[in-house]
Amino acid sequence: MRYMLLIYQNENQGPPSPEEARKLRDGHWAVMDETKKLGIFRGAEPLEPSTTATTLRARDGQYVTVDGPFAETKEQLAGYYILDCNNLDEAIAWASKLPLRCTGGEAGIEIRPLRPLPVRDAQPASGQLAAPLNG
Repeated sequence: MRYMLLIYQNENQGPPSPEEARKLRDGHWAVMDETKKLGIFRGAEPLEPSTTATTLRARDGQYVTVDGPFAETKEQLAGYYILDCNNLDEAIAWASKLPLRCTGGEAGIEIRPLRPLPVRDAQPASGQLAAPLNG
């Protein structure tokens, strides 16, 4: 089963020192290298700060975009991994190897199973775009 590991941290703690940044980077690369060797790595990337986010919201049957973060929280989503693990215990074990930056606050990793997409009965014609979200 594929699991998404969502990494949360406090963006207000300022940038890491060069030494801390190197340790964090090396820790993430070690996990990526090990999971790639085992064939369970499906993807991982850091995210830009939440201030760069755009949120799409449904209001009265229409879609509206909102700039920036949509909630006041102490922790923001900083990045993710997708790993194909045998079970939740294995996903927890991998999550516990990920380095977290938690000076001046808390950090955490949310582990969620990914639901497989259902098989489609018919495929759209080549080059055909899907209908707009609000259409």
